[in-house]
Amino acid sequence: MEYEEIIHRCFRCGYCKLTEDYLAVNCPPYRKYRFETYSPGGRLWLMRAWLNGELQTSDRFLEILYSCATCGNCAEHCVMKFKEDLVNIMIASREEMVDRGILPPLVRDYLKNIQVNGNPYKKAESERADWAEGAGVSAYDDQEYLFYVGCVASYDERGQVIAKNLAALMQKGGVSFGILGPEETCDGNEVKVLGESGLFKYLAEKNMETFREKGIQKIIALSPHGFNAMKNEYPKLNGTYQVNHYTRILAQLLEQKKLKPAEQKLTVTYHDPCYLGRHNHEYETPRRILKSIPGLTLIEMERNRANAFCCGGGGGNFFTDILGGGPDSPNRLRVRQALETGAEVLAVACPQCAKMLEDGIKAEEAEDRLRVMDVSEILRQSVL
Repeated sequence: MEYEEIIHRCFRCGYCKLTEDYLAVNCPPYRKYRFETYSPGGRLWLMRAWLNGELQTSDRFLEILYSCATCGNCAEHCVMKFKEDLVNIMIASREEMVDRGILPPLVRDYLKNIQVNGNPYKKAESERADWAEGAGVSAYDDQEYLFYVGCVASYDERGQVIAKNLAALMQKGGVSFGILGPEETCDGNEVKVLGESGLFKYLAEKNMETFREKGIQKIIALSPHGFNAMKNEYPKLNGTYQVNHYTRILAQLLEQKKLKPAEQKLTVTYHDPCYLGRHNHEYETPRRILKSIPGLTLIEMERNRANAFCCGGGGGNFFTDILGGGPDSPNRLRVRQALETGAEVLAVACPQCAKMLEDGIKAEEAEDRLRVMDVSEILRQSVL
């Protein structure tokens, strides 16, 4: 297994599961189960024992391995020199499971759906552009930007609403963009972090072939997950593009006065998506957008930026739900942290976060106190 030679370097000091000040638990699965095996250090210990033949494969072992949300908190707060590889070690461990054909059924089914249908929703690729019906969005044909929508925003109802709002804002701001529609393929980010590197390579190369054929060089990604894959993983396969998360484009439109928000009396707290924040160090751009809206008050949760608590949707959990529900599930914990601020809106910049946190609000029976809005939805409400 890749990274096998460095697993033993972890002596389980525990900093990986905490916040920057080491006062609060910030690892989602460890926070839920409170067993050391669910912490990053505990997983390394288990993997080493498994590789050495000291531990047998079991359903519980696989559950622990796949409960990691790849949120990156461990890499942020580990004090050892190999901390940058902590998430990579988790992914390599899963790759070993895939290579040996040992997978939890929920992970196996997710990967099968991607392989068979090109998306996890078991829907036809011909339906990828259905969200854009009536939105005046054109197919890509030499526009400046490709608007890469992604699976969640193409097929999930909540994601489709976000996609429409973002498209309307870009149209209002005069952005030249088009979509691939049925020619778009899953970006593969979750496929990779679940350990199916071969399928990820296939998906990435299929997307990159389409990009080459159409001469695409500039991309606007709606999801931080797709943004991460195309920015950090595609270049390893010789696919280098100018990849922007949509918040960067909206911020530019605001700076250029192409979007002029009107006053909007809202009290908002912002949730940092792990794949935009910790994985790509983009913390301030979404906040600049929110602060540009007159009348809007931005209140920070105690855990923000590099210390933000994950919603629990990363690492494929959005689709597999291996972390499961309950009062200590990550999305419900994050909702309670948002409620503590007194904000009326919980802002996100990721369709997966939007869905996870809305489910958390329902489970907390807090619909009358808090609602989730994507940054694009808040801005559109002020601009259009």
